[in-house]
Amino acid sequence: MPILRPRQFGLSALLLLITLPTVSHAQLGGLRRRAEEEARRRLAAEAEAKAKADSTRAAAARDSVARADSARARQAGGTAAPATAARSAPQVWENYDFVPGSKVLFYTDFSEDRVGNFARGLRYKAGSMDVVERDSVRMLRSTSRGEFMLPVGTKLPERFTLEIDVIAPSAGLGGYDIVAFEGGSAWDRSATSAEFNWAATGTLIIGGGQTAATSTINFPEGLVSQNRGNVTHLRLLMDGPYAKLYSNERRVYNIPELAFKRDSLIRFLVKGGEEPGQETYVSMIRLAESEVDVLYDALTARGRWVTQGILFEINKSDLKPESRPVLKEIAATMQKYPDLKILIEGHTDNTGTAAGNLTLSDARAAAVKTALVSDFAIAADRITTKGMGDTAPAAPNTTATGRAQNRRVEIVKQ
Repeated sequence: MPILRPRQFGLSALLLLITLPTVSHAQLGGLRRRAEEEARRRLAAEAEAKAKADSTRAAAARDSVARADSARARQAGGTAAPATAARSAPQVWENYDFVPGSKVLFYTDFSEDRVGNFARGLRYKAGSMDVVERDSVRMLRSTSRGEFMLPVGTKLPERFTLEIDVIAPSAGLGGYDIVAFEGGSAWDRSATSAEFNWAATGTLIIGGGQTAATSTINFPEGLVSQNRGNVTHLRLLMDGPYAKLYSNERRVYNIPELAFKRDSLIRFLVKGGEEPGQETYVSMIRLAESEVDVLYDALTARGRWVTQGILFEINKSDLKPESRPVLKEIAATMQKYPDLKILIEGHTDNTGTAAGNLTLSDARAAAVKTALVSDFAIAADRITTKGMGDTAPAAPNTTATGRAQNRRVEIVKQ
């Protein structure tokens, strides 16, 4: 529908006056007012329609990770229950202690890849895999035994985190290795090289001092139904030989001694099938180095501390429950040092408008303060906040890895 602009209204009104018989000034004023009111109504209606359309498109384009999260959790036994309640409940996440590495080594959400092609940032090895749009979001789909390499660039550091968002087949494709990964370019599975395997039904580790007999964990039936067809966040934390693996909020492994090969490549297997419902999707991969950086020591030495472990809902300032470990660390430091005052800075990448990024980052910084005050009883006058938007990038915004590095929260000593 064309928008009636002021100039168009003026010409329309003039033509109306020319064609009308002689009328009084009062009548002309009434006609003009009615015409103006009609024009305003049309403009308002068109603006409202455009806003609704924009909102619909934005909602459709949101990451299906968030969409799937909101419908994933079910009660044991398979009956439906609100997913966000299960994942957001503080008691569920209280023992969750995963903190993502702060120095991003590799990141992809496949948003920059061409549909129908293989993902550019990864190295193809074998199988049938391509980038597709699922719920308006680009993901890597596997319909066979697909294998690829994740290039680290340098040798894997001693302390690192690996995060993978995967959607397992909803049709219950058989086998334990829906997703498997191991350091190095070849499957080794030796005493010095552990391979992690995950499926909707359970996990196991082969090599690195573990065997299928010693490491197999079978998920309960209710969890299996949650994993199938929905997004599962897999997170690995390696600190020297110490290994922790998480499947959503559950810590699956807590192993003090595990040999994971440090190499410049990580080999992946993603297994799917060709029948409807047997496909496996990967929607995000993030690899980061975990730097040994104690909060108070960093504030004392450099005046600031950077974290990417405070997470928010997409395009919102709502904190994700996974943020709790970092919030607890900040709160514990402030409780230990009662004279410490901090500034919370929110930072974004350059996606979107500069004004929008400033507004969003400001709201996110404020949300962190609110959580520290309300959940951990930190005095509000000890915390100030500021949204930086994309004005202070930590890395170039020219790559997905750089943009991931720039999405962060910084704690500054006051």
